[in-house]
Amino acid sequence: MKGLLHFLLAKIILLALASSFVYCYEPSPLQDYCVATNETNGVYVNGKFCKDPKCVTANDFYTSGLNVPGNTSTGPGVKITVVDVKRMPGLNTLGVDIARIDFAPGGLYPPHTHPRGSEIFLVMKGKLFVGFVSSNEYNYTLFTKVLYPGDVFVFPKGLIHFHANIGKTNAVVIAATGSQNPGRIIIGNAVFGSKPLIDPKVLAKAFALDFNKVKYLQAVFS
Repeated sequence: MKGLLHFLLAKIILLALASSFVYCYEPSPLQDYCVATNETNGVYVNGKFCKDPKCVTANDFYTSGLNVPGNTSTGPGVKITVVDVKRMPGLNTLGVDIARIDFAPGGLYPPHTHPRGSEIFLVMKGKLFVGFVSSNEYNYTLFTKVLYPGDVFVFPKGLIHFHANIGKTNAVVIAATGSQNPGRIIIGNAVFGSKPLIDPKVLAKAFALDFNKVKYLQAVFS
């Protein structure tokens, strides 16, 4: 009898925990929209306060300028023009964003990940070499493709990927992610340019690099 009581008690606890999780989890918005506002006297949803619905206008869901080429003359020859919740307040809680990415000839967006959203590419101009690497579960498999205008490619959420302009002219991409704030972790910056820096002895051993080479990379990325 005692064993049966313990069993029933355990079942009740598990059901209570399951019910709590179901009750607390709501993947979709419970309103038509939650236009972000800098005011702090409204309803707080997903990191932003909601604008009073009676004050919302069409301009909250509108922006322009993705027809304007970005300046690719600095850095790795890539310029990203993002339309996010800061630029379009109506994006708040909708789970999407969009961007224009300009590549100079030879421009490279180095290996990086988006921890909170998958990314889809539509090539508008140029010739791009893109790819992503699967997780250890799938043996770190590399998937690559050369893309031309009209081609579409998708990068799964959280996986390391890269984009390179291998053509002789500028390239333009329209990219969208499944998050209003997908985040961006550039691998080199995160590993060798963290704040504070990771102990170079750790990195030297982890990457089978000479200690001085690690110090050099940290100086470059930081």
